[in-house]
Amino acid sequence: MKYVLFNELSNNNSAKATIEEYTKSLTEPFEAKNVIGLDYSSFLPTLKPEDVIVLVGGDGTIQHFINDVDCDALKNEVWFYAAGTGNDFLKDVAEDGSRLVQINKYIKNLPTVEINGETKKFINGIGFGIDGWCCEEGDKQRTKSDKPVNYTSIAINGLLFKFKRVTATVTVDGVTKVFKHAWLAPAMHGRFYGGGMMIAPEQDRLNQDKTLTCVVYTGISKLTSLICFPDIFKGQLQKHKKKCTTIVGHEIEVSFDRPCALQIDGETVLGVTSYKARG
Repeated sequence: MKYVLFNELSNNNSAKATIEEYTKSLTEPFEAKNVIGLDYSSFLPTLKPEDVIVLVGGDGTIQHFINDVDCDALKNEVWFYAAGTGNDFLKDVAEDGSRLVQINKYIKNLPTVEINGETKKFINGIGFGIDGWCCEEGDKQRTKSDKPVNYTSIAINGLLFKFKRVTATVTVDGVTKVFKHAWLAPAMHGRFYGGGMMIAPEQDRLNQDKTLTCVVYTGISKLTSLICFPDIFKGQLQKHKKKCTTIVGHEIEVSFDRPCALQIDGETVLGVTSYKARG
């Protein structure tokens, strides 16, 4: 049996058409279940070893699954069919353009992040700075309108007017550096976040050393920072060596001199002053 676990709230609450598109393509028996409110501790023990799970949704759907389920002990095949807005996970692992990919090897031995005493696994990355602020602003827009959120315009507005840069203290494997005028300081398990931004082009989520990548982007001039920022979509932000610092390590701790919004695979956490990520 194939169990299609869907998140109808994906893609700005408009994933229904994608879910129907996928289920109509199935020729084998299947059962569809909404992941919202699904009790995995009751559901998973009912599965046979040959049963297959298909997650239909976005990065947030995977993020909730990996934190609700012991994926290291899971015996069933797990597939992912993209029905989200950003789909950064799919961009990283499905270079052939497919919307359907088996994800068992990607959801085991995952990194964790500790925030305010709570520890969670993550699939793509931790955004802290203007990237977290953009998620906060996007959440505000969704409460006021059903229109798709334009994160690019939010980022431009933040770079030029709204977001106040921070002083970031970054410690990677025990070595500490302080960065003034910091725009962002994420910790990445994959290459992409923010709906297609290739912030860590050299990061390999399956690397044997289980290292993460921290990318710190700084700049005194708002206009110059904005001019350089589009290179993030092409994986070329690192060429701006005076503005961009990349550090690879097993444990990344970042603290800001004031509270900011943080995002975990696109899920917003407000009022954060520090995080600690471990590969």
